[in-house]
Amino acid sequence: MTQRRFARLTNGFSKKLTNHAAAVSLYVSHYNLCRVHEALRTTPAVALGVADRVWTIGDLIDAVLPLEPNRPVRVTRKFRVITGGKR
Repeated sequence: MTQRRFARLTNGFSKKLTNHAAAVSLYVSHYNLCRVHEALRTTPAVALGVADRVWTIGDLIDAVLPLEPNRPVRVTRKFRVITGGKR
């Protein structure tokens, strides 16, 4: 799989990590539940027995809309000043 689809194309594309995570989650769920794989002739979720049928985009949206959005996790980063080296 090429990573080109995750490349930053414009300044307005996924500036926030939460927006990027939402876009990737939507892509992965569409790939596994809705898109029929060429070699499998079904979706990966149906092939593994996770889903009983191929989902439509409407089914995917209906499954996601009732969910409460995730609260962003606040990450605190601790930086340490390294002393020494060349002066």
